[in-house]
Amino acid sequence: MNFLRLVGALYRPTGVISRTYCPGATESCRLSDSLVEALSAAVGLKNISTSYAVREQHGKDESYHEPQPADVVVWPESTNAVSKVATICYDNNVPMIPFGTGTGLESGVSAPRGGVCLNLTKMDQVLDLHPEDFDVSVQPGVTRNALNSYLRDTGLWFPVDPGADASLCGMAATSASGTNAVRYGTMRENVMNMEVVLPDGTIINTAGKDRRTKKTAAGYNLTNIYVGSEGTLGIITKTTLRLYGIPETIMAAVCSFPSVQAAVDTTVMTMQSGIPIARIEFLDDVMMDACNKFGGLDYPVAPTLFLEFHGSEKNVADQAEAVAEIAQMNEGSDFQMASDPAQRKKLWSARHNAWYAGLALKPGSKGCATDVCVPISRLPEVIVETKEDISKSSLIGPIVGHVGDGNFHSLLIIDPDDPAQIEEAHVLHERMARRALAVGGTCTGEHGIGLGKRHLLREEMGEGTFNVMKALKHALDPKNIMNPEKVIPV
Repeated sequence: MNFLRLVGALYRPTGVISRTYCPGATESCRLSDSLVEALSAAVGLKNISTSYAVREQHGKDESYHEPQPADVVVWPESTNAVSKVATICYDNNVPMIPFGTGTGLESGVSAPRGGVCLNLTKMDQVLDLHPEDFDVSVQPGVTRNALNSYLRDTGLWFPVDPGADASLCGMAATSASGTNAVRYGTMRENVMNMEVVLPDGTIINTAGKDRRTKKTAAGYNLTNIYVGSEGTLGIITKTTLRLYGIPETIMAAVCSFPSVQAAVDTTVMTMQSGIPIARIEFLDDVMMDACNKFGGLDYPVAPTLFLEFHGSEKNVADQAEAVAEIAQMNEGSDFQMASDPAQRKKLWSARHNAWYAGLALKPGSKGCATDVCVPISRLPEVIVETKEDISKSSLIGPIVGHVGDGNFHSLLIIDPDDPAQIEEAHVLHERMARRALAVGGTCTGEHGIGLGKRHLLREEMGEGTFNVMKALKHALDPKNIMNPEKVIPV
């Protein structure tokens, strides 16, 4: 058996997805035997595979995009192993694609030019916890839930919650946020330092080795350059994160409204009142109907806000009372509150299951997830216009949003085998993005650019700024081997 067949046969994990045709993909590894041997020496024979099923599994995420497999998948177990793989790839002009949990929505793990996929899940250690300083450092295989489980007895938690149990370094790479961003910020505000392997194998620390201060004015902010870089500038092998004290009291609430306008107006008035709300999430009537059917719930099929308040018992009660009054002013009804953990979980179950509930409206479908964010004062008109636009199409497009910071999504449900539906979704998506850009917003609040929004990035940034981004990409990745074709096409 030759070396490629050996490594292909050696690692065949269970749970591999069924095979799907991928245009341009090949079932055989396109890298030379000697190059695969060198990679195997870098990571160990048990940590490499050329099996097509394994490669295909790593060439897709949760998006509707077709899988585009790499030629080889490796599982490095240390930063030094990542550095060795990068050096080999750099010397041989081979693309590299970092892989965390595969929960992205913009085809960020696809390999349109083949190459080496680095699955970082075996680097899964919490490295340094400083509870007295409210910070922790983690490897890229540590997920959000795993970290919070580790922190359970410390009275601390990491609040950034994109919904999926994503890897924390992957969340940093995509500048993820989610339901708690309105109170605690996004990954951009919560990453203090990173260890990054550059395309040539050099290992750097973006804020200096072992630095973990709450603020710094030292030099260029390299940390924020790598937050949101989507694997195109280097491979994140460690990130240092801010932690927060677990709130004394948490209260959840839910309230339905007669119209989208009323629900979103309540959001804007709440934010303008300075109420320190922790979460304020919007689901439209289509999504509420989907969640009822999916979870056996009985919420009103109407535009709905899900809310959460953090703080002392008195402060939380005051916040909830204030928001209830604002909701009543906007004809909100049935304002339900719960502080018991089990009751809170039940109240929030619709929001947490929204993605899968939406897809269940058409079994076998895929979702094209939009991700615009606008200034909060323009949020009501943009959501109303978007909903009207979707209603005129042939697609189902339930809307859900982290409306406290102006970010919302439409889940455009499509048949992935129907080119007409895919095209219609693209047209709706672009109109939504340009509607956001026209009012000073962005085409992506938290999912990233990936493959599908590259032209919108150019429009959003303008030619001058986009060219600076291209120059930065060329300076840090002169051979264009780090996750090529994503974000900035070269």
